[in-house]
Amino acid sequence: MLTDKQCKNASCPEGKARIRVTDSGGLYLEVAGAGSKRWFWKYYFDGKEKRLSLGSYPEVSLKDARAARDDARKQHQSGADPVLARQVDRLSSRFDANASFEVTAREFHATKRVGWSDHYAKRWLERLGKDIFPWLGKLPLSQIGAPMLLQTLRRVEARGARELPHSLLEACSQVFRYGVSTGRCERSPAADLRGALKPVLTRHVSAIVEPDKVGDLMRAIDGYHGQLVTRTALWLSAMLFQRPGNIRQMEWGELDLDRGMWTIPSEKMKRTKREKLNGRPHLVPLAPQAVAGLKDLHPLTGRGRYVFPALVSSKRPMSENTVRVALRRLGFDNETMTPHGFRAMARTVMVERLNVAPDVIEAQLAHGKSGPLGAAYDRAEFLDQRRAMMNTWANYLEELRDRPAIAARKGEQPDFEPETRAREPGSATVARRAVPRVVAIDAKGMGSGVRESKRKPSGKTTVAPS
Repeated sequence: MLTDKQCKNASCPEGKARIRVTDSGGLYLEVAGAGSKRWFWKYYFDGKEKRLSLGSYPEVSLKDARAARDDARKQHQSGADPVLARQVDRLSSRFDANASFEVTAREFHATKRVGWSDHYAKRWLERLGKDIFPWLGKLPLSQIGAPMLLQTLRRVEARGARELPHSLLEACSQVFRYGVSTGRCERSPAADLRGALKPVLTRHVSAIVEPDKVGDLMRAIDGYHGQLVTRTALWLSAMLFQRPGNIRQMEWGELDLDRGMWTIPSEKMKRTKREKLNGRPHLVPLAPQAVAGLKDLHPLTGRGRYVFPALVSSKRPMSENTVRVALRRLGFDNETMTPHGFRAMARTVMVERLNVAPDVIEAQLAHGKSGPLGAAYDRAEFLDQRRAMMNTWANYLEELRDRPAIAARKGEQPDFEPETRAREPGSATVARRAVPRVVAIDAKGMGSGVRESKRKPSGKTTVAPS
């Protein structure tokens, strides 16, 4: 057995990297050539030789090293591996079991924000900071139960909010799941609140989907007497049916008017942060009418960055409320038509009236592929079909705009040939029903997918007031 004096005087001979000075019961002092001395306990587990570090000498004395060896031996005799048990203790000590909800939430936020969009990451933390942290932020996760969490969410409901409490519950659930994985709580109380909050009554955005009313809308836009920039934004919202944010942030550098193409960068699309970095740009074919409208606007805003700049500064795009306010001025309230409603209008009318394949429209709307592997395997863009579809849609909007609303209310089909009118002296205007043309656009191709069906005029005439 060793003595303190032997431990103090122990040295490693020249030419050797280290030596072992044994004590008893598997305890030994390892002396390195550089002069460092460390205690180890040698033992066997599952038939393999292992060793447990007990500290450095003289910080850990001979007496303390023997006591640590005895504790490890008792642990070993109980069937546990002392080295593995120490590793578990070290991993557990990295996380404070008594960490508060706010500390855990901010730690989770810092971990996940690299994969979140900047807007979502900011909103996520701001919502918790306003409605959760003041009530639960200082409490350890293990002390927060389902009734306590529900009471906090009820305060948000009492303000009249309906969707926000559900969003907060989901965020709290994320924090608790992170707390379980880091050893700060045993389970998530958020799981017990399923069905406890008031339901969210989802309402679709208001949109005009009847052809005669679409014609009224297009005539109203055509007669808009405000700024040319705003009028063009209204017209392109209907013709291109892209997201309102993409319309108002359109840049001249993204447009190729000679080719009739608008290329929206991936980072400006409604995608996850990873998709923004790796995704392809969204291509929007421009019908000749759209190109003509943009060329008319170019002398006014073409020197700047944005096609639709703000009135106060050309360095910023127009406000997100500009198109909405313009619709209000035209007599279309929020219950009738919204900027986002142009997308629903195009989606509905083209399927019902123009026989366009839904997949082609969905590609133009930049909607994600359905199914867990849809985006991975289905990468079809239908660019040729979309270009033909955009031309057909632009022509149809103009036809609806140009024909009287009363003709559309008689249930006639789209793509009418020009109406023939005759006026006799002293008589009302006589309008003869035009021959409808049904155009079908499928995902296989425009050439083979176009069919026309004509019906004979009935010979009847309708008398319209002059």
